Amino acid sequence: MCAPPSVPDRGNEFLNTLWGMEAIKGENAGIHAAGHREGNMGKERLSRGITAVLLCLAFTYVVVNSAGSTGTGWGYRWQRALFLSTQRMYLPGAAYAAQEDKKPAAQWLLEQAFGWMPLMEYLDTKIQYRTAMEDEETIAKILENQANDGHFFDQNGNPVGGADQVEDVVPAQGQPALDMSIERLRDFDYLLSNFYTVDSSTMIDAAQLNVDDLLGRSMKIDTSTKGPKVLVFHTHSQEEFADSTPGDPSTSIIGIGEYLVQLLNAKGIGTIHDTGVYDIINGQLDRSNAYENAESSIRPILESNPTVEVVIDLHRDGVAEGTHLVTEVDGKPTAKIMYFNGLSRTRTNGDIEYLYNPYIQDNLAFSLQMQLASESMYPGFARHIYLRGYRYNLHLMPKSLLIEAGAQTNTVEEMRNAMEVLAETLHQVLL
Repeated sequence: MCAPPSVPDRGNEFLNTLWGMEAIKGENAGIHAAGHREGNMGKERLSRGITAVLLCLAFTYVVVNSAGSTGTGWGYRWQRALFLSTQRMYLPGAAYAAQEDKKPAAQWLLEQAFGWMPLMEYLDTKIQYRTAMEDEETIAKILENQANDGHFFDQNGNPVGGADQVEDVVPAQGQPALDMSIERLRDFDYLLSNFYTVDSSTMIDAAQLNVDDLLGRSMKIDTSTKGPKVLVFHTHSQEEFADSTPGDPSTSIIGIGEYLVQLLNAKGIGTIHDTGVYDIINGQLDRSNAYENAESSIRPILESNPTVEVVIDLHRDGVAEGTHLVTEVDGKPTAKIMYFNGLSRTRTNGDIEYLYNPYIQDNLAFSLQMQLASESMYPGFARHIYLRGYRYNLHLMPKSLLIEAGAQTNTVEEMRNAMEVLAETLHQVLL
């Protein structure tokens, strides 16, 4: 857990919090509502406190006047102190102009506020503690969302509702392919609408989806050196299919990954397979730290295999039970796939510093080149690239790829057929 971001203007935040107007940036709207209610209660308490202070000052004024006002008596000194205190409270401009030590206005005003009402200093300390606490809650919420991302998308990558849908997607023979000329792809709106789905949690612009930049980045691997070039692993190792045999890994996503590894090795692309389990804790399915658990194991594998250039996290998607993500390739029913990118940025929180990824543009280049190759060779095989707000361990290497292959409604046969098509697509892009 990293430290919460620094607060650039404590004076402004103090004033906002004092009047109950702070809005905690988080994924849960209930935090906002609670802050609003607490703010209203704070206003009432502050109003009562100020009234009490003014009554106290009025009482002091009466006592002092009754004690006399000679220039050297204690009554005079009390009057003088009361005058200066009142000036600082109600005429801060004049008091600031008269000060000998010319401090910055914001700092001086905050010090005076602490002097008028010691409770304010306590509130300032409480702000810092509460902000840190809420930032930690926001971080935990975002990490939880990333870990438990169940997807549930249709064949084009659009979120589906609860109603069952039947999606037997088989493109008609001779169906015209999308226009993939560089001139057309340079049109941001065309590129976005035909090749991407952007989740509502995040955002992307034309500068980041600059097709000349993304297609200009080479995804070719170095074939002049020996050793494995590709690593396949599974953050969610327990994902199964419609006819999987419970307890038999060969019929789960791990078995599908093993088949992909065999196909790539047969094509001359040295590939290794990590079958580590990262989503089972104490014998129970628990994805809360699956990405962190996977990273801690994958990094040593990469260090031990410095020739690896490509990292593939192979998943199975989750869809409504009536949705069937299937197409036909060479007369065989084939599960559809979806390339998936994390942008480490949400609309609510902006760039997520503790999910920093220096390779986002390379990740985007890899998925787009795979998407174009898929559409060119096997129209309809790849769903739209899905862009979401988190990171998903795509920071492990520039050529990192997260693939959602099929869904729980696909058969093992459809998944194996999909790996044959995926292996051919990878061969086209990497060699």
